[in-house]
Amino acid sequence: MNKHSQLVQDIVNSYKDAECELNFANNYQLIVAVILSAQCTDKRVNQTTPALFKKYPTVYHMSQANLQELEQIIKPCGFYHNKAKNLIAMAKGVVTNHNGNIPNTKQQLTSLAGVGEKTANVVLATAFKVPAIAVDTHVFRVSNRLGLANAQTVEKTQKQLEKHVAKKHWINLHYALVLHGRYICKAIKPKCSECQFSNNCKHYVNSSKVKQ
Repeated sequence: MNKHSQLVQDIVNSYKDAECELNFANNYQLIVAVILSAQCTDKRVNQTTPALFKKYPTVYHMSQANLQELEQIIKPCGFYHNKAKNLIAMAKGVVTNHNGNIPNTKQQLTSLAGVGEKTANVVLATAFKVPAIAVDTHVFRVSNRLGLANAQTVEKTQKQLEKHVAKKHWINLHYALVLHGRYICKAIKPKCSECQFSNNCKHYVNSSKVKQ
């Protein structure tokens, strides 16, 4: 058992019911929501997608979307020019190359417009239950604070997590770290007094030394 195993187990056990907080009814809605969530909160995405999916209920509808109309719907999610272009191009790629079905391999997913490593991993884990660790801002921050990783970049953090964490925990750990980062281990004013993992936390240890 490596030094991270017990901590990983404790984190996963503490968030047994953790799951993706984006609202979606199918794989098409999931990939759209994840693309919109880049540099945007899940709450904002969930406020935006009902009107979006009413207007474009399938990947076929999205592939034929009017760019300007789509931009106006997703404007609250930020970066709407690029996101709108990517959504339409992604949908065209799914229709043309995958018979309208969201693909289930990382290589196929990352070949789609607007789908990078993080988005692909979220879709793989959430839609297809394929072991994957998606490193967003929460996972990056929390995993490095707790010592599950020691890296300056998202890419290196992901590689370290994949190396040190048993694959069976990848999906659940991702969800758990996202929720812990969103509600407890915040970037600014983390709720250290409510965190049961603070003894493992670099931020907590360093801030405690400063107060002494």
